[in-house]
Amino acid sequence: MNVTGSWTEAETASFLADTAVPVRVACRTPRGGLWMLSLWFLPWDGALWCATGADADVVRYLDHDDGVAFEVSTNEPPYRGVRGAGTATVEPDTDKSLLRALFDRYLGGTDNSLADRLLADDRDEVRIRIDPTRLYTWDFTERMRDATD
Repeated sequence: MNVTGSWTEAETASFLADTAVPVRVACRTPRGGLWMLSLWFLPWDGALWCATGADADVVRYLDHDDGVAFEVSTNEPPYRGVRGAGTATVEPDTDKSLLRALFDRYLGGTDNSLADRLLADDRDEVRIRIDPTRLYTWDFTERMRDATD
């Protein structure tokens, strides 16, 4: 994987592991339009793993064109993050193990009404694996030092 910008590959991996904000994913619709959505993600095995309902529009879009762009960045100053491009594959998450792991990462577990709804037996879930081909990192900590004190 090609990582350029402010951080090393190890620093990039650490940021992705420690930053629990949604990844913003851009893809193309079958008619060639652009589509952007935010998804919870889990970095694992060199990829970003996301989950969504099997009937979500993005599943159809990625079936048509697997190319994606994405960004994971902080929402509070000083801004820093990772953006990139890659390919996405979709597969069933029959046991919803990825979705459960995402609930642990983002909400500390599944003891909530959102988890009850999304983990229901009658709801089909899929995994989206984003394999980055290029990553670019940026960190505005130094340039924003006096703006965040």
